[in-house]
Amino acid sequence: MKFTWLTKVLATTALVTAATSAMAADIAVIGGSNDDAFWNIIKKGIDDATPAVVANGGSVNYLRLQNYDNFAPDVVQLIRTAISQDVDGLVIPDWVTEAEDPAIKDAVAAGITVILMNAGGADKAKELGAINYVGSDEYVAGQAGGAYFAKAGQKHVICVNTLPGAANTEARCKGVADGMVAGGGAAEQLPLPTTSFGDPTAVAEAIKATLLKDTTIDGVITISAGDADSAATGIQQSGLTTVSLGSFDMNGAGLDRIKGGTQAFAIDQQPYLQSYLAVSLLASAIDFGTSLPTFPVLTGPGIVDASNIDATLAGVSKGAR
Repeated sequence: MKFTWLTKVLATTALVTAATSAMAADIAVIGGSNDDAFWNIIKKGIDDATPAVVANGGSVNYLRLQNYDNFAPDVVQLIRTAISQDVDGLVIPDWVTEAEDPAIKDAVAAGITVILMNAGGADKAKELGAINYVGSDEYVAGQAGGAYFAKAGQKHVICVNTLPGAANTEARCKGVADGMVAGGGAAEQLPLPTTSFGDPTAVAEAIKATLLKDTTIDGVITISAGDADSAATGIQQSGLTTVSLGSFDMNGAGLDRIKGGTQAFAIDQQPYLQSYLAVSLLASAIDFGTSLPTFPVLTGPGIVDASNIDATLAGVSKGAR
């Protein structure tokens, strides 16, 4: 077959277009519910990373849980949805490993490039065939919180867990307990039904009742910023104002309490960086074949307290913390 100049140009254009299309990264990110402030910061990181993905011909689809009432099965369904959408990449928190792992393995087997974000950790990423883990080491973060309490003189701390059974929250509370023990104190978990997550009245009442039942408790730490708001109410209603409050993650109300002296600290895992880096690294790996020698990519923990609250508030004003 004789190629004319025009057919050669058209053929070359078709090849370039096909190659560009093949490299474009269509990415799904799975995250928490719309009314969870933490995951709205995650969304900002996704939104800020998306233009670069789109500029290279790709897309980013944020698949969010409606609520946490049917937690593990709903997460698995979102993974299955991403697989059915034939995405190139998946960013997924491995919250409940026994439920999620088979679905994540199916995604990898389907040729989807996976990064674990926020929950799961480096070992789980290697086990499942994910290319990296971006987030905090939850156990280490918990240890930091327990050590902070112990250094401040607390002797008996409860870790309020409104998502019991989730790998990341269990690791947080275990770390708190071990950090307290290392500092000469003690800690235990207060597990609440998952339906209490996001129910401020239920959480506040449970904490109030626990404090009144055992007045040796002098520290409370919650697994989320929203639960810390409830804990502050529960502590106030108990009348035990000497109880010290800490939290994993933070929101505006919690930062105001730190600034005002009614909350001791928050453990920051920098969720904005988790999603921004996870999406960017995944798209780059798919589009350009890049890889990062840093494994895992840790975004925390960092302690926010009276010593650095002003710098943190500056980041909050821009929607990234």
